[in-house]
Amino acid sequence: MSAVGDLRTLLHFPGFRRLLAVRLLSQLADGVYQVALAAYVVFSPEKETSPAAIASAMAVLLLPYSLLGPFAGVLLDRWRRRQVLLYGNLLRALLAVWTVALMLGPVPEWLFYLSALAVTAVNRFVLAGLSAALPRVVDEERLVMANSLAPTAGTLAVTAGAGVAFVVRLVTPGAGKEADASVVLVGALLYLLAGLASLRMARDLLGPGPGQERPRLAQALSSTARGLIAGLRHLTERRTAALALGAMTVMRFCYGALTVMVLMLCRYSWTDGAAGLDGIDGIDEVGGIDEAGSGAGAGAGETAAADGLKLLGLAVGVSGFGFFMAAVLTPWAVGRVSRFGWLALCAAIAAVLEPALALPFEPVPMLVAAFVLGLVTQGAKITTDTTVQSSVDDAYRGRVFSLYDMLFNVAFVGAAGVAALMLPPHGRSPALVLTVAVLYAAVAVAMFHVKRSGVGAQKPGPATGPARAR
Repeated sequence: MSAVGDLRTLLHFPGFRRLLAVRLLSQLADGVYQVALAAYVVFSPEKETSPAAIASAMAVLLLPYSLLGPFAGVLLDRWRRRQVLLYGNLLRALLAVWTVALMLGPVPEWLFYLSALAVTAVNRFVLAGLSAALPRVVDEERLVMANSLAPTAGTLAVTAGAGVAFVVRLVTPGAGKEADASVVLVGALLYLLAGLASLRMARDLLGPGPGQERPRLAQALSSTARGLIAGLRHLTERRTAALALGAMTVMRFCYGALTVMVLMLCRYSWTDGAAGLDGIDGIDEVGGIDEAGSGAGAGAGETAAADGLKLLGLAVGVSGFGFFMAAVLTPWAVGRVSRFGWLALCAAIAAVLEPALALPFEPVPMLVAAFVLGLVTQGAKITTDTTVQSSVDDAYRGRVFSLYDMLFNVAFVGAAGVAALMLPPHGRSPALVLTVAVLYAAVAVAMFHVKRSGVGAQKPGPATGPARAR
């Protein structure tokens, strides 16, 4: 059955329809809010953004989220999940409004990051609650289908939210923090709508059941920690899953490093006002603003930031199209060359095309590279998801995927840290591009040898579905 047919089947369940509406509104708001944060941190004319600042922002926003994730289920088994969706989204709406006040007021930078961190922490509970509630709104026969389609729909909603944010910011009069604040307000409105949408479901519909026996909180938390260790031990016994996870972690690292590079290129190198730092009046050779050009550079800075944000929006859209094409091509490719063959091919394509397209440091070739990297990264991710799901015992699957989530985000943050050490202020670093190409090549060689050895061999045929949302 096609994905559209599966979705039509699931929409016959009223509870699923209402839960999906909450998910779509909530993750649409996530996309809006995330782009607003990126625009404020990277493209605000008032800020002199550096790779180190981007890495710090990613660490603040992603690392606590990653470490908190595995323990969210402990509390979700104690609280009514409908109430988590209601109060979680309402709280995020309030926090988003607070973020607006912090953007516009003369406050310390750490307060802004604290607000953003609070939103992402609550987001972990909302996403976990949406997943935990699925068995309560569909029958067991269609649960796998729902687990596949609902997170994928959420991922598309995040992408759509990013598009909404770019449009809102570009049509908002003026530039700088006022435009960013307008985008955050749109996100706050969407969070509010998501919270109100949850009221269409009965208070106890999503569980947990009233008679369910629950251990003490401390006991449950320690049990979760022990479970993660047990999941890690189990993973070491499942070589197929461990190898796929290792490959995906390295490719995620590469994608993260290149993301930071593209952010810096969009901010400082690819705009009419910033065709290269050396060509900007008022910017010295190391990327700082000199006193003579500070006044003239103010207006040009706003224009350059706006142009850079447009380019980033285009890069995100092109990369998103690559993600979509990966979902179309991966089942066909895996059926012909096997899972590890497809992982090897994805890494090899990136190893060859990434330096060829990125080293000129020009917008058009880099946009082609964004499509290629979106395709190969998501293709590898879909394959890894399926490999882990099919290789790990069901009793350990949740714990292994919790470790997967942690690796996924830690690799991205680690990549940002490495990029911060290697990137100059204008973002043009041949050393970083070549380092990433070598890593891709190493993954390609390793996965080719795994394929040749027969590890994880599977019968040809459709082997993947939509990837789990991260």
